[in-house]
Amino acid sequence: MHKAILVLNAGSSSIKFAIFTLAKEGATLDLVYRGQVQGIGSQHTEFIVEHTQASGVEELAVDENIVFANHEAALQALLEWLQKQAAGLHLIAVGHRVVHGGAFFTAPVIIDADVLTKLEALLPLAPLHQVHNLAAIEAFNRIDPGLLQVACFDTAFHRTMPAVAQTFALPRSLTAEGIRPYGFHGLSYEYISRVLLDDIQFAAEDRVIIAHLGHGASLCALVGGRSVATTMTFTPLDGLPMATRCGVLDPGVLLYLMTEKGMTLDAVTDLLYKQSGLLGVSGISGDMRELLASDQPHAAEAIELFVYRVVREVASLAAAAGGLHMLVFTGGIGEHSSIIRQLICQQLRWLGVSLDATANTRGARQISKADSPVSVWCIPTNEELVIAQHVNSIIQTTVNRN
Repeated sequence: MHKAILVLNAGSSSIKFAIFTLAKEGATLDLVYRGQVQGIGSQHTEFIVEHTQASGVEELAVDENIVFANHEAALQALLEWLQKQAAGLHLIAVGHRVVHGGAFFTAPVIIDADVLTKLEALLPLAPLHQVHNLAAIEAFNRIDPGLLQVACFDTAFHRTMPAVAQTFALPRSLTAEGIRPYGFHGLSYEYISRVLLDDIQFAAEDRVIIAHLGHGASLCALVGGRSVATTMTFTPLDGLPMATRCGVLDPGVLLYLMTEKGMTLDAVTDLLYKQSGLLGVSGISGDMRELLASDQPHAAEAIELFVYRVVREVASLAAAAGGLHMLVFTGGIGEHSSIIRQLICQQLRWLGVSLDATANTRGARQISKADSPVSVWCIPTNEELVIAQHVNSIIQTTVNRN
C-alpha cells in the first residue's frame, strides 16, 4: 500500500487534481495520476484521468455519463474512482490551491475551523476563485472529516516584497485593515524560482522577471529568487489584461460607470471579471489561440494590447528590481505560443533581449541567443508539485515532532 497525497485546484465548474505517492519514507514524490472533472453543475460532465508510469502517460477511460450537481458530488466520485482503480493507494492528505491568503497566511497551513473562518473573510477579494477553493475544502470535511487538509496560497510567495511594494497610497487606517497589494500566481512563481535555483543555477544577485501568461496573467520580479514586485495586487483583477479580466484600470472609470451610466455593483463586477480583457477588446474570444487564428482586425488589436501591456510591465518591474538578467515565460500562453513570445521579445530589444527565432519556434528551454545580455527561457510551471511538496513537508514535520 502506497501513501498518497491528493492535490486539488477547484474552479467554478471544474476540479483539477493530481495524485502523488510518497517514496523512500517521504523523501520523494512521484506523480501517478492527473486529471480533471469538468462541467460540474451542467448536463455535460467530463471526468478525465491520465496515468503516469515508466512506459509513459496513459489516458484512462472514465464514465462520462455521470452528472455532478456540485463539487461535493464530484469529489465523492473521484474518491470512489480511486478506491476502485487505485486500490494500492492510501490517501493520507489533501493539498488545496487557495488563491487568497490575505495578511493572515504567509505559508501553507493545516486547515481547521479557525483557518476556514479567516479564508471565508477573504471571499470578496477573489470572488471568482476563493468560493470554489473553500467549497472543495468543506466538501472533504463532510466526506472524510479526519483527513489532513492543507491550504497552499497563491499570495504567500509575495510576502517577501519590500513594504513599499505592499502599500497603496491610501489612508493608513485602510492599509491597516488589509487593503494592500498581495500578488498572485505565487505557487507558479515558487516552482519556477526553484527550477532556476536547482537546474539553471542563476546567481543570487540575478534580476529575473517571470511572465505567467495564461487565462489569468501576471508578471513577477525576483531578486535572488525572492519576489520584489508583481503586477497583480489587491485582487486577481489587476495588472495585465487577461482572457476576460480587464487588468489595471483607472478607478475613475468605475466611478463614471456607476454614477453616469447607472451600473450596479453586480453589473460592474460582471463587466470587469467576465466581459473585459481579450474577450472585451476582440469581441470574439478570450482564448489567445482563437485570436491568433482569426483574421479579424479586433482580434489583432486585442493581441497588440496584450503584448503592449506585457512589455510595459516588464520595463516597470525591471526598474523595481534594479535591472534585468533573465526573462522566463510560463503559463498556457507563455509556454505554448511562440508568436506571443516573439512579439514581446521584439519590443524588449532595447532592454537587452535578443531572441533566437529558431529556438523559440521549436519551444526550446532557452530561447535567447548565446550572446543576449538578457537570457530568455521557456519553462513549464508545475503548481501541483509545489503543493504536494508543501503538504509532504507538513506531514514529515508532524511525524518527526510526534
